[in-house]
Amino acid sequence: MNLKESFSNVNQYFSPKIIDEVNDQYIKVAKIKGQDLPWHNHENEDELFYIVEGELLMEIENIQSFIMKKGDLFVVKKGINHRVSAVEECLLMLIEPKTTEHTGKVKSDITRSIEEQKY
Repeated sequence: MNLKESFSNVNQYFSPKIIDEVNDQYIKVAKIKGQDLPWHNHENEDELFYIVEGELLMEIENIQSFIMKKGDLFVVKKGINHRVSAVEECLLMLIEPKTTEHTGKVKSDITRSIEEQKY
């Protein structure tokens, strides 16, 4: 599999697609543009972000926001409120446990079920 080519089937922003799995983790790809993702957390799961292309604004509650760039990796620890956004299109890979709900317990217009995230 070519990671960059896997983005060709991602047609909506903030709508991750599962491209594979390893043990009890999903590997997902997503395109981000705009500020539609609500503040949320994952009570029991860490979430790994890896920037494939572009830049991502990472906002973490009670921490200075920062820009992630191509090649950067960051893990949001379980229970930490966060949200991401991008001015221009950003391609990212996520690695998270299969139990991770897209936007945690927060439901919004962009929230996707695991079924909706299948490639």
